[in-house]
Amino acid sequence: MHQDLLQQIVLLLAVAVVAVVIFRRFHLPPILAYLSVGVLIGPHGLKLIEDSSDTRFLAEFGVVFLLFTVGLEFSLRQLKAMKNIVIGLGGAQVIISLLFFGGIGWLMGLRTDSAIILGGILALSSTAIVIKQLNEQLELNSRHGRLALGILIFQDLAVIPLLILINLMSQDSGGSFMQSVLLALFKGVLAFVILLAIGHWFLRPLFRLIARAHSSELFILTVLLVSLAAASLTDAAGLSLALGGFLAGAMLGETEFRHQIESDIKPFRDVLLGLFFITIGMLLNIHGLPAIWHWLALTVTVYVLFKLGLVYLLARLAHHEPGVSFRTGLVLAQGGEFGFALLSLALTGKLFDDQTGQILLATMFISMAIAPLLIRYNGVLAKRLFASSYLANRAEQEEMIASRTEGLQDHVIICGYGRIGQNISRFLDQEGFDYVALDLDPVITREANEAGDPVFYGDATHRENLKAAGLMHARVLVISFDAPKAAVRILAETRALRPDIPILVRTRDDTWLDALQEQGATEVVPETLEASLMLASHLLFLLDVPVSNIIRYVRNVREDRYRLLRGFFHGDEALPLDGEHPGREGLHAVTLQKGSKAIGKTLNELDLESHHITVTALRRGEEKNTAPRHDIILQENDVLVLYGTPEDIEHAESLLL
Repeated sequence: MHQDLLQQIVLLLAVAVVAVVIFRRFHLPPILAYLSVGVLIGPHGLKLIEDSSDTRFLAEFGVVFLLFTVGLEFSLRQLKAMKNIVIGLGGAQVIISLLFFGGIGWLMGLRTDSAIILGGILALSSTAIVIKQLNEQLELNSRHGRLALGILIFQDLAVIPLLILINLMSQDSGGSFMQSVLLALFKGVLAFVILLAIGHWFLRPLFRLIARAHSSELFILTVLLVSLAAASLTDAAGLSLALGGFLAGAMLGETEFRHQIESDIKPFRDVLLGLFFITIGMLLNIHGLPAIWHWLALTVTVYVLFKLGLVYLLARLAHHEPGVSFRTGLVLAQGGEFGFALLSLALTGKLFDDQTGQILLATMFISMAIAPLLIRYNGVLAKRLFASSYLANRAEQEEMIASRTEGLQDHVIICGYGRIGQNISRFLDQEGFDYVALDLDPVITREANEAGDPVFYGDATHRENLKAAGLMHARVLVISFDAPKAAVRILAETRALRPDIPILVRTRDDTWLDALQEQGATEVVPETLEASLMLASHLLFLLDVPVSNIIRYVRNVREDRYRLLRGFFHGDEALPLDGEHPGREGLHAVTLQKGSKAIGKTLNELDLESHHITVTALRRGEEKNTAPRHDIILQENDVLVLYGTPEDIEHAESLLL
């Protein structure tokens, strides 16, 4: 029995790995890969894996950790800042979708409670797909991106009462349904208040104590204990495991360790979620789909078009432009991972018959399969269908910026008006220089305008916005936010219009330094390297090094593109897995022990440069040479310090040893 279970797990992992690799190759979300794996090897496919209760129970913890991360990100401040979008648009979208789809289900013979759950399931969209793809397309902070994000926040929160209702409906209490619902909601609110209080008064000091122990194992164990204990408590109270996960996340989100917790829990969440979606795929009977293909085609069409149309109409009623409203609708016109989670619980609780369940599964699966295409081309479709209004609005926005900047000469354009952009503007004010700032945060732009700062809402990656901000007459352009991909686009657009203008770019580290400089940046300011320079300067000054020497050192490092500071030992730091990701280079020390192939040869003979490796230093005994001659003959026990990617260093090490 154990051998069979082990073989099934190995098979499942092997197929999942292959599927995820293939889907990522075509830029499709991993969720679709896991669902496809379940369909392929499940009881309705090749019948290689059984849909056992043990597997599904383990997979349910994927939902627990998914809700846990939603709880971590739950923020009353964010809700308050986006209340019009979250509560207004999000609330209206969920309620109307629930009533519409639930009404169709009721008319087709479903019980009222089952129809409500059906409506709730279909009201939800995929947070994972939408946010990931909008972020990759640099559209998360655009107008339609912010609208979609606000609606998704309400959808995620709407999962909580739906979880309570499904759990309640699956239990035949025998009493008044309304009374049972009110009791369950009361339990949920009470659990929420109690756990939030525990998070504030007990968990904060507990995690501070654990953090002082400097043990990552203890930290992760405590996070798992808290999340699973909360899930166990809500399950014992007659609610659900997933609700406990959300509440645990919400109370841990009250601590200052929120981001660390989210980082530590992500591997558990992703692996268990993958298993969960595989079990969902196992439920889909592809052999039965041909018999209901007409129902399926109708359902998918109505589903996608209704969600698109509803979001479009609601956004238009909220006075958003037709093009922006349409793009928001396209982005949200699909099913979601929370919908699958609710559907799984509903099927377990026998709230739907097999045929209804199959249609729902297939509808959500197909809608999520076409979602990446709809999101990818949302701008193209909007501009074709709403060319006049969409482009007119953009032209109006550009005209407004241009009218406010008319007459400016030799001013500075600041792309991004966050903390660093605002600090730069204060120095410009002190010296009397004019500036114009572009930002995509409506709250910042509104408050800055009220304070009298020349800040405008606009995407600096668009050439027209740069021209409207007076790029053709500007003296300098500054990119002050840390978003390398957006910075590369701004550089490309700016250089196409003004090859001569100086451009300063801020980055977090040297990962994108070469790419930004190759794209045309005059100066790139990496925060970590500049901090090293400043600390070293102060240190040398305290050590009585002449100021002229310090200034020369700093100037030489900057002129040499920070080469002296870019190589460092990564230690246990995890490097990006993507081989094409910049910034994977690091230092590695190799000792030439007796019998090493490189002994007796020169660096010229080894020709490590052809293998993309730089020898940054050579230590022989107690002497260290940071600029070894290429004709030096290597000896036993010499230590070479190599700089390159992990793959190149491994290859060079094999050549040396």
